[in-house]
Amino acid sequence: MRFRTYITVIIAFVFTIPSFAQDIELFQQFNGRYDYTAIGNTLNPFENNLDDSFCFPLESSSATLNLTSSGTVVAAYLYWAGSGTGDTNVILNGISIDAEDTYTVDYSEPFTDTLTYFSSYAEITDIILSEGNTIYELSDLDLTDTLTNTPGFCNNRTNFAGWSIYIIYEDSTLPLNQLNLYQGLEIINRNNQEKTITIDNLNVIDNEGAKIGFLAWEGDNNLNFGETLSINDNVLSNPPLNLSDNAFNGTNSFTNSNTFYNADLDVYSIQDNINIGDTSATIKMTTGAFDEFGVFRADLIIINNIVTVLNSQLPDATIAIDDYIINCGDRSLMVDYTVFNTNSTDPLPVNTPIAFYADGILIGQAQTQNDIAIDGSETGTITLVLPDNIGDVFLLTLVVDDDGTGNGIIIEINENNNIDDELIELLVVPPIQTLPNEIACNEGFSSATFNLVALFQASVTSAIEPEFYETIDDLESNQNQIINPQAYSNISNPMTVFIKVDNPPCYDAYQMDLSVENCPPYVPQGFSPNDDGKNDWFNIQGLYDIFENHELKIFNRYGTLIFEGDNNKKWYGLINRGLNNHGKLVPVGTYFYVLNLNDANYRPLVGWVYVNY
Repeated sequence: MRFRTYITVIIAFVFTIPSFAQDIELFQQFNGRYDYTAIGNTLNPFENNLDDSFCFPLESSSATLNLTSSGTVVAAYLYWAGSGTGDTNVILNGISIDAEDTYTVDYSEPFTDTLTYFSSYAEITDIILSEGNTIYELSDLDLTDTLTNTPGFCNNRTNFAGWSIYIIYEDSTLPLNQLNLYQGLEIINRNNQEKTITIDNLNVIDNEGAKIGFLAWEGDNNLNFGETLSINDNVLSNPPLNLSDNAFNGTNSFTNSNTFYNADLDVYSIQDNINIGDTSATIKMTTGAFDEFGVFRADLIIINNIVTVLNSQLPDATIAIDDYIINCGDRSLMVDYTVFNTNSTDPLPVNTPIAFYADGILIGQAQTQNDIAIDGSETGTITLVLPDNIGDVFLLTLVVDDDGTGNGIIIEINENNNIDDELIELLVVPPIQTLPNEIACNEGFSSATFNLVALFQASVTSAIEPEFYETIDDLESNQNQIINPQAYSNISNPMTVFIKVDNPPCYDAYQMDLSVENCPPYVPQGFSPNDDGKNDWFNIQGLYDIFENHELKIFNRYGTLIFEGDNNKKWYGLINRGLNNHGKLVPVGTYFYVLNLNDANYRPLVGWVYVNY
């Protein structure tokens, strides 16, 4: 079912001076038996709003990681932040870390210079796995030039620096959770007093252990004007560390510390603020209120990230094109695909629909055959036939959880990862090349014997053995190949044979016309009808079953007609005409014939034949 995770920023204007930032957006999502912890420390020696004796941060600070033995680290991210446009390289336990990305945000007040703040991050999973539970010290976060050349930071007491490490871990004893890590860099202050994030695609089945955490910078304990963190309009608190009206007060709730100066690394239980069956949650952060004198006041809060852990059980269907097969000149293709249910917290049900599109046009449908377990998959194969209005080059798109109309039927964790596509180019057969015609003498019933291999080789030089077919359909479908092309008898007259020569990725095709004609018959000058099995009849070669309508007349030396024959009546020296001697052999002697071929290309043949015994 299609839902989109979206982020909405609600802005209340007191002054019309904008702040520019990278929106807090979903960065990573982990679905399964996951939770998180965080460590970190400030580099401010005191709260800057209470103590103006310092401008520059400490050279280093440290924090201790104590992850339970049952937890397996799957991801870890280091964040560091401070005044200015950024220092993109720091040292963690002696290891140089370069930022993967750096966010900046500008802050302005009336009649003051614009001040820029930054936050950098880097994935350090390998370092955490290698170092394990130990003390982590961050150093070499150098803001000297920024604070020296831009006195507004220290004059306004918004000079800060600090760091944190977020560790996401897996533990088989945990429930199935959806862990969302949002990050960016945004200001809430008197100009932008509220930040709202709506989380969709939930299916809360249990609220036990639900939590929300955040990392924010520049909060001051003694500036508590309308500072709240709420979920589903329920304001959160964690007294005495975090009061309901002072959410950004320089605390670290992981260590129960209130000396995390000008930074907040906090986590709250929200199991009483979210209900079983909820499909969404709304997070809101605010600052700003009127003091006892009626003056509107607000602390400057810089939000870096937000984490939610919710017990939600949903599948997450994705699909991948594994392979496809296309044949030359064929407008069908066979597609192998796999449906996955990874990064999920519930099985993907059987009969989840799958739609197949070519350039956005539905060309096929399928469905899953079984329930697909968490982190499981299922393979499938489908043959798709392309309609004529699809070109030879097209975009093949596979969409899981799509009923063929663009709509899904399954509620999923992520509705935006159900598609895989690939640009497909059909194998178009080159035009058929025409070889010279071949004419052969009729060997009977308009048929002749052709050496197709020799005829092809006389016209085309190829190291690939050709294949011969009687129809173009047989050639294209690779069936009914001519078995003995060296001695092939045509089946019609005239006819066309088709030749295929492999030329990957396709093939070359040729055609050759075969025709049969009646060649002049050969008339022998004698025969001996003595029934010895040799030369027993008047065998005119190239006549019988070739000139099928011929007429043969035999005369004796006196001009008397003694025999009439045709294609079915050969002369064995017997008399079948006249008044006498029917069925008797003619005596030894010379006889005359008249052979009417009844062929427009030939005149009647006249000659003599000698009969002997």
